[in-house]
Order: sequence, then structure tokens, then C-alpha cells
Amino acid sequence: MEIKEILENATMIAVVGCSTDPAKDAHNIPLYLQKQGYTIIPVNPNCSEVLGEKCYPDVQSIPEDFNIDVVDIFRRPEATAGVIEDVIKRVKKTKHKPIIWTQLGVSSDEAKRLAEDADIEYVENRCMKIEYNRFLG
Repeated sequence: MEIKEILENATMIAVVGCSTDPAKDAHNIPLYLQKQGYTIIPVNPNCSEVLGEKCYPDVQSIPEDFNIDVVDIFRRPEATAGVIEDVIKRVKKTKHKPIIWTQLGVSSDEAKRLAEDADIEYVENRCMKIEYNRFLG
């Protein structure tokens, strides 16, 4: 799927590594996306709420009836494969495949391979805010 199409069709975005710190991109970018009308589902085991939304410790903990369109990852590259494994487990339960989106500098070869092996679309090293502004802003 093309980037513009992803952004036009997505409504619910799970943000792994979403932060309460306004100085971090992991706070400002999800906030921006929320202001554009996307439903943001924060994922961070150290928070109970971010951006006024309930925060979940991992992707599998998000209620199964939430049809997540995109899993946007703000984690170190070495942690990304673990997030993909978590998404794959959720897909097996829900049968719903979200698109994996890794922010700039976050992707790893292992994560990409895991997603591709599970037939999950993988967007790497792109900022959702930048892409939104480029295509829809």
C-alpha cells in the first residue's frame, strides 16, 4: 500500500513507546496525529495514560476489538523485533493485520524479516508527521 493511502485509510494508530515527555518526538508526533483526527492508542509499560488515552503495556494488551490500522514504533532498533513478535501474536488472535510503521532510525533487518515472513506490511524509517504533511497537510 502506498504511504498516502495508508494515511488516508488509517483511523486507529497504536504508538509503541509513546511518551508523556513533551520534549520527545514520541510525544509530539502522536499528539500531532491525534489532532489530525487519528485515534491514538499509547503503548508504554511505564505509563497508565498518555495524551488523555489509556496506555497499554504492550500491543497484545490492547483490547482485541480495537481494529488497529497502524502500529507506529518509537523504540530503539534492537527492540523493534520484539515489538513485531508481539504484533504477530496479536494477529494470530484477532486475524487483523495492522501495518507496521517504524519511525526514522528505528528499523532493524530482523524486524523487517519477521514482518515480511508474517505477511505484514512494513514501512521503515519514515516519520508519520512528515509523511502526513507531505501527502495530506
